[in-house]
Amino acid sequence: MNWKFWQKNKADSSKPKVKKSKGREWVDAILFAVIAATIIRVFFIEAYTIPTGSMERSLLIGDFLFVSKVNYGARIPMTPVAFPFAHHTMPLTGTKAYWEGVQWDYRRLPGLSEIKRNDVVVFNYPQGDTVALEQQDDDYYRMVRSAGWKAINSNYTIVSRPVDKRENFIKRCIGIAGDTISMKGGLVSVNGKPEKLKVTGNFTYEVEFKTPDISYSVFEDIGFNVQEDIAQQSQTMCIFNGSEEMMNKVRALDFVKSVKEYAKPEGEAEPDVFPFDPKRNWNVDNFGPFIIPKKGWTVTLDSATMPLYERSIRIYEGNKLEKSGNGWLINGKPATTYTFKMDYYWMMGDNRHKSSDSRYWGFVPEDHIVGKALFVWLSLDPNGSFFSKIRWSRILRGIH
Repeated sequence: MNWKFWQKNKADSSKPKVKKSKGREWVDAILFAVIAATIIRVFFIEAYTIPTGSMERSLLIGDFLFVSKVNYGARIPMTPVAFPFAHHTMPLTGTKAYWEGVQWDYRRLPGLSEIKRNDVVVFNYPQGDTVALEQQDDDYYRMVRSAGWKAINSNYTIVSRPVDKRENFIKRCIGIAGDTISMKGGLVSVNGKPEKLKVTGNFTYEVEFKTPDISYSVFEDIGFNVQEDIAQQSQTMCIFNGSEEMMNKVRALDFVKSVKEYAKPEGEAEPDVFPFDPKRNWNVDNFGPFIIPKKGWTVTLDSATMPLYERSIRIYEGNKLEKSGNGWLINGKPATTYTFKMDYYWMMGDNRHKSSDSRYWGFVPEDHIVGKALFVWLSLDPNGSFFSKIRWSRILRGIH
Protein backbone atom coordinates (compact mmCIF):
# COMPACT_ATOMS: atom_id res chain seq x y z
CA MET A 1 0.00 0.00 0.00
CA ASN A 2 1.31 3.46 -0.94
CA TRP A 3 1.54 5.56 2.24
CA LYS A 4 3.38 8.47 0.61
CA PHE A 5 0.15 10.07 -0.61
CA TRP A 6 -1.28 10.03 2.93
CA GLN A 7 1.97 11.42 4.35
CA LYS A 8 1.85 14.27 1.85
CA ASN A 9 -1.70 15.21 2.79
CA LYS A 10 -0.80 14.97 6.45
CA ALA A 11 2.13 17.26 5.94
CA ASP A 12 -0.01 19.78 4.04
CA SER A 13 -2.72 19.82 6.71
CA SER A 14 -0.21 20.55 9.39
CA LYS A 15 0.89 23.78 7.72
CA PRO A 16 -0.32 26.93 9.53
CA LYS A 17 -3.15 28.86 7.82
CA VAL A 18 -2.25 32.14 6.21
CA LYS A 19 -3.46 34.98 8.44
CA LYS A 20 -5.54 37.75 6.81
CA SER A 21 -3.99 41.17 6.68
CA LYS A 22 -5.52 43.98 8.69
CA GLY A 23 -6.69 45.60 5.48
CA ARG A 24 -8.43 42.41 4.33
CA GLU A 25 -10.10 42.05 7.74
CA TRP A 26 -11.43 45.59 7.50
CA VAL A 27 -12.74 45.02 3.96
CA ASP A 28 -14.50 41.80 5.02
CA ALA A 29 -16.01 43.47 8.09
CA ILE A 30 -17.27 46.47 6.10
CA LEU A 31 -18.69 44.24 3.37
CA PHE A 32 -20.51 42.08 5.92
CA ALA A 33 -21.89 45.17 7.70
CA VAL A 34 -23.16 46.69 4.42
CA ILE A 35 -24.87 43.46 3.35
CA ALA A 36 -26.42 42.89 6.79
CA ALA A 37 -27.62 46.51 7.07
CA THR A 38 -29.08 46.41 3.55
CA ILE A 39 -31.02 43.22 4.30
CA ILE A 40 -32.35 44.75 7.55
CA ARG A 41 -33.50 48.02 5.94
CA VAL A 42 -35.05 46.32 2.88
CA PHE A 43 -36.88 43.49 4.63
CA PHE A 44 -37.29 44.41 8.32
CA ILE A 45 -36.96 47.99 9.56
CA GLU A 46 -35.65 51.35 8.34
CA ALA A 47 -35.00 54.74 9.91
CA TYR A 48 -36.66 57.90 8.57
CA THR A 49 -36.75 61.56 9.58
CA ILE A 50 -39.64 64.05 9.48
CA PRO A 51 -38.58 67.06 7.33
CA THR A 52 -41.88 68.99 7.19
CA GLY A 53 -44.78 69.87 9.47
CA SER A 54 -47.51 68.10 7.44
CA MET A 55 -48.17 65.59 10.25
CA GLU A 56 -48.08 68.01 13.19
CA ARG A 57 -48.79 67.56 15.94
CA SER A 58 -48.71 63.80 15.69
CA LEU A 59 -45.19 63.91 14.25
CA LEU A 60 -42.92 66.93 14.55
CA ILE A 61 -40.14 68.29 12.37
CA GLY A 62 -36.95 66.67 13.67
CA ASP A 63 -38.56 63.38 14.72
CA PHE A 64 -36.47 60.31 13.88
CA LEU A 65 -38.61 57.22 13.56
CA PHE A 66 -38.41 53.55 12.74
CA VAL A 67 -40.64 52.18 9.99
CA SER A 68 -41.52 48.49 9.90
CA LYS A 69 -41.35 46.63 6.59
CA VAL A 70 -42.70 43.49 8.27
CA ASN A 71 -46.18 44.74 9.24
CA TYR A 72 -47.53 45.04 5.69
CA GLY A 73 -45.01 42.63 4.19
CA ALA A 74 -41.62 43.69 2.83
CA ARG A 75 -41.67 44.81 -0.79
CA ILE A 76 -39.15 42.98 -2.96
CA PRO A 77 -36.84 45.62 -4.53
CA MET A 78 -38.20 46.64 -7.92
CA THR A 79 -34.93 48.34 -8.88
CA PRO A 80 -32.42 45.87 -7.39
CA VAL A 81 -29.18 47.40 -8.72
CA ALA A 82 -28.65 50.44 -6.50
CA PHE A 83 -25.97 52.05 -4.33
CA PRO A 84 -26.36 51.00 -0.66
CA PHE A 85 -28.02 53.53 1.70
CA ALA A 86 -28.75 56.03 -1.10
CA HIS A 87 -32.37 56.40 -2.18
CA HIS A 88 -32.49 57.97 -5.63
CA THR A 89 -29.56 60.42 -5.73
CA MET A 90 -25.88 60.07 -4.84
CA PRO A 91 -25.03 62.48 -1.99
CA LEU A 92 -21.92 64.12 -3.50
CA THR A 93 -22.21 63.79 -7.27
CA GLY A 94 -25.97 64.33 -7.54
CA THR A 95 -26.20 61.51 -10.09
CA LYS A 96 -28.62 58.57 -10.03
CA ALA A 97 -28.02 56.11 -7.21
CA TYR A 98 -29.58 53.22 -9.14
CA TRP A 99 -29.47 51.48 -12.51
CA GLU A 100 -32.73 50.97 -14.42
CA GLY A 101 -31.31 48.25 -16.65
CA VAL A 102 -32.83 45.63 -14.35
CA GLN A 103 -36.48 46.09 -13.30
CA TRP A 104 -38.46 43.48 -11.35
CA ASP A 105 -42.25 43.21 -11.17
CA TYR A 106 -44.01 44.24 -7.98
CA ARG A 107 -44.02 41.51 -5.35
CA ARG A 108 -44.46 41.64 -1.60
CA LEU A 109 -43.73 39.13 1.16
CA PRO A 110 -46.59 38.10 3.48
CA GLY A 111 -47.18 40.67 6.22
CA LEU A 112 -48.50 40.67 9.76
CA SER A 113 -51.58 42.74 8.89
CA GLU A 114 -53.36 44.75 6.22
CA ILE A 115 -53.24 48.55 6.16
CA LYS A 116 -55.91 49.87 8.52
CA ARG A 117 -57.65 53.23 8.67
CA ASN A 118 -55.65 55.77 10.72
CA ASP A 119 -52.35 53.88 10.33
CA VAL A 120 -49.40 56.21 9.80
CA VAL A 121 -47.83 54.96 6.57
CA VAL A 122 -44.63 55.63 4.62
CA PHE A 123 -45.02 55.37 0.84
CA ASN A 124 -43.42 56.47 -2.41
CA TYR A 125 -44.85 59.72 -3.79
CA PRO A 126 -47.33 58.64 -6.52
CA GLN A 127 -46.69 61.61 -8.81
CA GLY A 128 -42.93 61.31 -8.34
CA ASP A 129 -42.60 59.32 -11.57
CA THR A 130 -41.56 62.54 -13.34
CA VAL A 131 -39.30 65.14 -11.69
CA ALA A 132 -37.78 68.49 -12.63
CA LEU A 133 -34.25 68.13 -11.18
CA GLU A 134 -33.75 71.84 -10.61
CA GLN A 135 -36.99 72.05 -8.60
CA GLN A 136 -37.46 68.65 -6.99
CA ASP A 137 -39.53 69.94 -4.07
CA ASP A 138 -42.30 70.95 -6.47
CA ASP A 139 -44.74 68.62 -8.22
CA TYR A 140 -43.92 68.30 -11.93
CA TYR A 141 -47.58 67.93 -12.92
CA ARG A 142 -48.59 71.01 -10.93
CA MET A 143 -45.82 72.95 -12.67
CA VAL A 144 -47.12 71.81 -16.06
CA ARG A 145 -50.70 72.80 -15.20
CA SER A 146 -49.45 76.22 -14.13
CA ALA A 147 -46.90 77.10 -16.84
CA GLY A 148 -47.55 74.61 -19.65
CA TRP A 149 -45.70 71.47 -20.79
CA LYS A 150 -43.39 73.29 -23.23
CA ALA A 151 -42.22 75.89 -20.71
CA ILE A 152 -41.37 73.31 -18.04
CA ASN A 153 -39.73 70.76 -20.33
CA SER A 154 -37.60 73.35 -22.11
CA ASN A 155 -36.36 75.10 -18.95
CA TYR A 156 -35.77 72.13 -16.62
CA THR A 157 -33.99 68.81 -16.72
CA ILE A 158 -36.80 66.25 -16.62
CA VAL A 159 -36.15 62.70 -15.37
CA SER A 160 -38.34 59.70 -14.66
CA ARG A 161 -38.03 57.49 -11.57
CA PRO A 162 -39.16 53.90 -10.96
CA VAL A 163 -41.72 53.27 -8.22
CA ASP A 164 -39.33 52.32 -5.40
CA LYS A 165 -37.01 55.27 -6.13
CA ARG A 166 -39.64 57.98 -5.86
CA GLU A 167 -39.61 60.36 -2.90
CA ASN A 168 -40.75 58.95 0.44
CA PHE A 169 -43.83 60.53 2.05
CA ILE A 170 -45.47 59.85 5.42
CA LYS A 171 -49.19 60.45 6.01
CA ARG A 172 -52.15 58.96 7.82
CA CYS A 173 -54.31 56.45 5.94
CA ILE A 174 -57.80 57.98 5.97
CA GLY A 175 -59.45 55.48 3.64
CA ILE A 176 -58.66 51.94 2.48
CA ALA A 177 -59.56 50.17 -0.77
CA GLY A 178 -63.31 50.13 -1.35
CA ASP A 179 -64.11 53.01 1.03
CA THR A 180 -66.25 55.96 -0.04
CA ILE A 181 -64.56 59.26 0.87
CA SER A 182 -65.97 62.77 1.05
CA MET A 183 -65.16 66.00 2.89
CA LYS A 184 -67.36 68.93 3.82
CA GLY A 185 -66.33 72.03 5.74
CA GLY A 186 -63.00 70.42 6.57
CA LEU A 187 -64.58 67.30 8.10
CA VAL A 188 -63.80 63.97 6.40
CA SER A 189 -66.48 61.30 6.08
CA VAL A 190 -65.59 57.64 5.50
CA ASN A 191 -68.45 55.48 4.19
CA GLY A 192 -70.88 58.22 5.24
CA LYS A 193 -69.55 58.45 8.81
CA PRO A 194 -67.88 61.76 9.82
CA GLU A 195 -64.34 61.23 11.16
CA LYS A 196 -63.34 64.16 13.35
CA LEU A 197 -59.66 65.12 13.33
CA LYS A 198 -57.84 63.63 16.32
CA VAL A 199 -56.66 65.94 19.10
CA THR A 200 -53.05 65.65 17.89
CA GLY A 201 -53.92 67.03 14.44
CA ASN A 202 -53.81 70.69 13.41
CA PHE A 203 -56.59 72.71 11.81
CA THR A 204 -57.08 76.39 11.00
CA TYR A 205 -59.11 78.65 13.30
CA GLU A 206 -60.27 82.25 13.15
CA VAL A 207 -59.75 83.98 16.52
CA GLU A 208 -61.25 87.34 17.44
CA PHE A 209 -59.95 89.30 20.44
CA LYS A 210 -61.79 91.76 22.66
CA THR A 211 -58.86 94.20 22.57
CA PRO A 212 -55.88 94.85 20.28
CA ASP A 213 -53.51 94.91 23.29
CA ILE A 214 -52.41 91.26 23.23
CA SER A 215 -49.29 89.66 24.69
CA TYR A 216 -48.46 86.84 22.29
CA SER A 217 -46.13 85.18 24.78
CA VAL A 218 -49.18 83.54 26.35
CA PHE A 219 -49.68 81.60 23.11
CA GLU A 220 -46.09 80.37 23.22
CA ASP A 221 -46.82 78.95 26.67
CA ILE A 222 -49.73 77.01 25.16
CA GLY A 223 -47.40 75.53 22.51
CA PHE A 224 -47.76 77.79 19.48
CA ASN A 225 -44.87 79.01 17.37
CA VAL A 226 -46.07 82.60 16.98
CA GLN A 227 -44.28 83.25 13.69
CA GLU A 228 -45.40 80.01 12.02
CA ASP A 229 -48.79 79.24 13.63
CA ILE A 230 -50.38 82.68 13.98
CA ALA A 231 -51.15 85.16 11.19
CA GLN A 232 -52.57 88.56 12.09
CA GLN A 233 -55.51 89.67 9.91
CA SER A 234 -56.41 92.88 11.75
CA GLN A 235 -55.82 94.48 15.15
CA THR A 236 -58.34 92.16 16.77
CA MET A 237 -58.38 89.17 14.38
CA CYS A 238 -55.85 86.36 13.84
CA ILE A 239 -55.72 83.04 12.00
CA PHE A 240 -54.38 80.23 14.21
CA ASN A 241 -53.08 76.82 13.18
CA GLY A 242 -53.31 74.42 16.10
CA SER A 243 -54.81 71.31 17.65
CA GLU A 244 -58.27 71.17 19.20
CA GLU A 245 -56.70 70.83 22.65
CA MET A 246 -54.59 73.95 22.15
CA MET A 247 -57.52 75.94 20.80
CA ASN A 248 -59.65 75.02 23.84
CA LYS A 249 -56.98 76.73 25.95
CA VAL A 250 -57.17 79.77 23.67
CA ARG A 251 -60.97 79.87 24.10
CA ALA A 252 -60.52 79.99 27.88
CA LEU A 253 -58.42 83.20 27.76
CA ASP A 254 -60.35 86.19 29.08
CA PHE A 255 -59.34 88.50 26.20
CA VAL A 256 -60.60 86.10 23.49
CA LYS A 257 -64.01 86.96 22.07
CA SER A 258 -64.55 83.97 19.73
CA VAL A 259 -62.83 80.97 18.13
CA LYS A 260 -64.20 79.44 14.92
CA GLU A 261 -62.93 76.71 12.62
CA TYR A 262 -61.87 78.19 9.30
CA ALA A 263 -62.52 76.18 6.12
CA LYS A 264 -62.85 77.12 2.49
CA PRO A 265 -66.47 77.60 1.39
CA GLU A 266 -68.19 74.84 -0.56
CA GLY A 267 -68.18 75.42 -4.31
CA GLU A 268 -64.99 77.52 -4.35
CA ALA A 269 -62.93 75.44 -6.79
CA GLU A 270 -59.16 74.99 -6.52
CA PRO A 271 -57.53 73.95 -9.82
CA ASP A 272 -54.72 72.02 -8.10
CA VAL A 273 -57.07 69.78 -6.10
CA PHE A 274 -57.54 66.20 -7.34
CA PRO A 275 -58.91 65.20 -9.84
CA PHE A 276 -58.25 68.56 -11.57
CA ASP A 277 -61.66 68.39 -13.22
CA PRO A 278 -63.20 71.79 -14.15
CA LYS A 279 -66.65 70.21 -13.82
CA ARG A 280 -66.03 69.53 -10.11
CA ASN A 281 -65.93 72.56 -7.83
CA TRP A 282 -63.74 70.82 -5.26
CA ASN A 283 -61.26 72.32 -2.81
CA VAL A 284 -59.13 71.08 0.12
CA ASP A 285 -62.08 71.27 2.54
CA ASN A 286 -64.93 70.15 0.30
CA PHE A 287 -64.79 67.23 -2.14
CA GLY A 288 -66.36 63.89 -3.05
CA PRO A 289 -67.94 61.51 -2.61
CA PHE A 290 -65.93 58.94 -4.60
CA ILE A 291 -64.85 55.31 -4.18
CA ILE A 292 -61.24 54.32 -3.55
CA PRO A 293 -60.32 51.60 -6.09
CA LYS A 294 -60.12 48.04 -4.79
CA LYS A 295 -58.55 44.99 -6.42
CA GLY A 296 -61.30 43.25 -8.40
CA TRP A 297 -63.63 46.28 -8.40
CA THR A 298 -65.08 47.15 -11.81
CA VAL A 299 -65.77 50.77 -12.70
CA THR A 300 -67.79 52.10 -15.63
CA LEU A 301 -65.70 54.34 -17.90
CA ASP A 302 -67.44 57.64 -18.59
CA SER A 303 -66.91 61.38 -18.32
CA ALA A 304 -67.66 61.32 -14.57
CA THR A 305 -65.32 58.48 -13.58
CA MET A 306 -62.36 58.96 -15.93
CA PRO A 307 -60.96 62.13 -14.26
CA LEU A 308 -60.84 60.15 -11.00
CA TYR A 309 -59.39 56.87 -12.26
CA GLU A 310 -57.56 57.63 -15.51
CA ARG A 311 -54.10 57.93 -13.90
CA SER A 312 -54.58 54.73 -11.91
CA ILE A 313 -55.55 52.80 -15.04
CA ARG A 314 -52.87 54.28 -17.29
CA ILE A 315 -49.84 54.96 -15.06
CA TYR A 316 -50.14 52.80 -11.94
CA GLU A 317 -51.54 49.70 -13.67
CA GLY A 318 -49.57 50.12 -16.90
CA ASN A 319 -52.30 50.18 -19.54
CA LYS A 320 -52.35 52.03 -22.84
CA LEU A 321 -55.42 54.24 -22.49
CA GLU A 322 -56.78 56.25 -25.43
CA LYS A 323 -59.89 58.31 -26.13
CA SER A 324 -61.81 57.03 -29.14
CA GLY A 325 -64.83 59.07 -30.19
CA ASN A 326 -67.26 58.94 -27.27
CA GLY A 327 -65.58 55.88 -25.77
CA TRP A 328 -62.19 54.54 -24.67
CA LEU A 329 -59.59 52.07 -25.87
CA ILE A 330 -57.57 50.06 -23.33
CA ASN A 331 -54.53 48.39 -24.89
CA GLY A 332 -56.10 48.94 -28.32
CA LYS A 333 -59.47 47.34 -27.50
CA PRO A 334 -62.79 49.17 -26.93
CA ALA A 335 -63.72 49.22 -23.23
CA THR A 336 -66.73 50.46 -21.29
CA THR A 337 -65.50 49.15 -17.93
CA TYR A 338 -62.22 48.46 -16.16
CA THR A 339 -61.41 46.02 -13.32
CA PHE A 340 -58.60 47.16 -11.02
CA LYS A 341 -55.57 44.95 -10.38
CA MET A 342 -54.42 46.61 -7.14
CA ASP A 343 -55.74 48.07 -3.90
CA TYR A 344 -55.46 51.84 -3.38
CA TYR A 345 -55.46 54.14 -0.35
CA TRP A 346 -56.34 57.75 0.53
CA MET A 347 -53.62 59.48 2.59
CA MET A 348 -53.88 62.82 4.41
CA GLY A 349 -51.67 64.83 6.74
CA ASP A 350 -52.77 65.57 10.31
CA ASN A 351 -51.83 69.22 9.75
CA ARG A 352 -54.78 69.62 7.43
CA HIS A 353 -54.09 73.03 5.89
CA LYS A 354 -50.31 72.56 5.67
CA SER A 355 -50.10 69.18 4.01
CA SER A 356 -49.50 68.00 0.45
CA ASP A 357 -51.53 64.80 0.40
CA SER A 358 -54.11 62.79 -1.55
CA ARG A 359 -56.24 65.91 -1.94
CA TYR A 360 -53.58 67.15 -4.38
CA TRP A 361 -52.45 63.93 -6.09
CA GLY A 362 -55.11 61.29 -5.55
CA PHE A 363 -54.82 57.63 -4.68
CA VAL A 364 -51.76 55.74 -3.40
CA PRO A 365 -51.37 52.32 -5.10
CA GLU A 366 -50.41 49.30 -2.99
CA ASP A 367 -47.11 48.87 -4.86
CA HIS A 368 -46.04 52.31 -3.54
CA ILE A 369 -46.44 51.29 0.12
CA VAL A 370 -43.10 51.16 2.00
CA GLY A 371 -44.08 50.37 5.59
CA LYS A 372 -45.79 51.29 8.85
CA ALA A 373 -44.39 53.95 11.19
CA LEU A 374 -43.78 52.34 14.60
CA PHE A 375 -42.14 54.74 17.06
CA VAL A 376 -39.97 57.84 17.44
CA TRP A 377 -36.51 56.88 18.70
CA LEU A 378 -35.11 60.43 18.79
CA SER A 379 -36.54 63.93 18.38
CA LEU A 380 -34.52 67.12 17.85
CA ASP A 381 -36.07 70.58 17.95
CA PRO A 382 -34.58 72.55 15.00
CA ASN A 383 -35.27 75.80 16.88
CA GLY A 384 -33.95 74.58 20.24
CA SER A 385 -30.72 75.67 21.89
CA PHE A 386 -27.86 73.30 22.69
CA PHE A 387 -29.28 72.05 25.98
CA SER A 388 -32.95 72.03 24.97
CA LYS A 389 -32.56 70.63 21.45
CA ILE A 390 -33.54 67.08 22.41
CA ARG A 391 -37.25 66.57 23.01
CA TRP A 392 -36.85 64.05 25.80
CA SER A 393 -40.58 63.39 26.16
CA ARG A 394 -40.76 62.06 22.59
CA ILE A 395 -37.91 59.54 22.79
CA LEU A 396 -39.12 55.95 22.23
CA ARG A 397 -42.65 57.28 21.83
CA GLY A 398 -45.06 55.04 19.91
CA ILE A 399 -46.98 56.33 16.89
CA HIS A 400 -50.74 55.91 17.17
